Amino acid sequence: MARIAVIGAGMGAMAAAARLAVAGHRVAVYERTETYGGALRRFERDGFAFDTGPGLLPLPAVWRDLFVKTGREPLEECVELVQVDPSSRHLFADGTEVAVPNASRAGVVAALDEALGRGAGQRWGDFLVRARDAWDRTRRPLLEEPLWADWRVLAEREPYPAVPHKRLLRTRRAGTLAEIGAWELRDARLTALLESHALAWGLDPRDTPAGAAVLPYMEHAFGTWYVRGGLRELARAVHERCLARGVGFRFGTEVTGITGKDGRVAGVELADGTAEEAEYVVAGVAPGVLDRLVGGAAVRGDGEVPARRGTASRLTVLLALRGARPAGTAHRTVVHTPDREAELEALSGTAPRPAARPTVTVLRPDDPRLVPDAEHEAVTLTAVVPARPGAGGREHAEELITAAERALPGLRDRLLWHEVRTPADVEGATGAADGAIPVPALAAAGGRLLHPSNTTCLGGLFTVGGWSHPGGGLPHAGMSGALVAGLIVEGPGFRGSR
Repeated sequence: MARIAVIGAGMGAMAAAARLAVAGHRVAVYERTETYGGALRRFERDGFAFDTGPGLLPLPAVWRDLFVKTGREPLEECVELVQVDPSSRHLFADGTEVAVPNASRAGVVAALDEALGRGAGQRWGDFLVRARDAWDRTRRPLLEEPLWADWRVLAEREPYPAVPHKRLLRTRRAGTLAEIGAWELRDARLTALLESHALAWGLDPRDTPAGAAVLPYMEHAFGTWYVRGGLRELARAVHERCLARGVGFRFGTEVTGITGKDGRVAGVELADGTAEEAEYVVAGVAPGVLDRLVGGAAVRGDGEVPARRGTASRLTVLLALRGARPAGTAHRTVVHTPDREAELEALSGTAPRPAARPTVTVLRPDDPRLVPDAEHEAVTLTAVVPARPGAGGREHAEELITAAERALPGLRDRLLWHEVRTPADVEGATGAADGAIPVPALAAAGGRLLHPSNTTCLGGLFTVGGWSHPGGGLPHAGMSGALVAGLIVEGPGFRGSR
């Protein structure tokens, strides 16, 4: 039985803690804030409740696996999972719209043909078949196995089987999402649908590798899910599972250093000056925080994937509305920007401020737990903004509300009040500089979108969560917890779940 210190109570860190406790280790979690869940927070006021982090859950099998491996009660006995249908509604810049069915290829093809014209659905359906090939080629190395020592194989190999395209007497194959849109989808609206999955992470589709096609494929193949009461309920359930397995939590306790001896961790130092011994330390923190904790010591060796600093954050506006949620309302509506180039320039840093008319995601859960009564509605608006000082401030909230009026006619007449969550609030919750959000690991692009291994140069120190392999997103956080637990319990020979 080893003593294990876990730094941070984010979802990946708690997933690792629960698994390690079940394996017989003594696990203590040190969290600098007063609560658990990392980005999965909740805001409550006047009987309204809102998720301030992710609002939907892809690939719930990851969390089902955690609950199966750590106790008798399955996930569905701890939270109420609801499959969202339609998966999303899209309002395009030209005024057309489409509701995309959840996890139904035939349904998606029919809906796109009806909304966008004959042939649109078939082109999208054919794209999903190719995206499935990319998923099959990268699923294990990017999600289920520790990062390969020869990670350059993933960095150099493009997994997406692009269709040959003749251009200027040459045969070309799409290497980016933007090129997939232009050469394979051949419709600005289908391109917007594709690129929205990259934009949600602050990725510029013009230089995002074609293998990012796995992002819409994951949603299509495994469905989109909601947790009744909000996704904060998932964080609660994972925290309670940790407690039931004997994990100790110390909230309001900041770790200020990781101590070592003879090339191996020896424990952690706390802000109050005390020290705690540990044979293993699991750090669920952003790269800059980890650098401070090790005092400049080398964490990554030469030739390893370097730590990735995020370039995008999220601006969130919480709306308390009078009036009932209309029957048949889509849970999620994406209002696409009318100025794609301006939005991409803002995200890439070439524009001086966030886009004036960004792509906005509107979440309208059908959930009585979130409202004071049936005559009110709780709505959440989100847009991606650059992760840099001054970007995505409260003054930009009006731009999101204006965009959302396309999805909610009469919105301003119904508005009781609104709250804004800026990148600074994200930084406060997660510790990531400027509120940066980590992206999921993706192949190709020279390894630019890979994340560092869960192991480090310092013996006994492991990293977990969105800033290490396999990157950002709720499924990825749960997978990182499983990988770290496997590496500690089984040792360096661990090769992932089978």
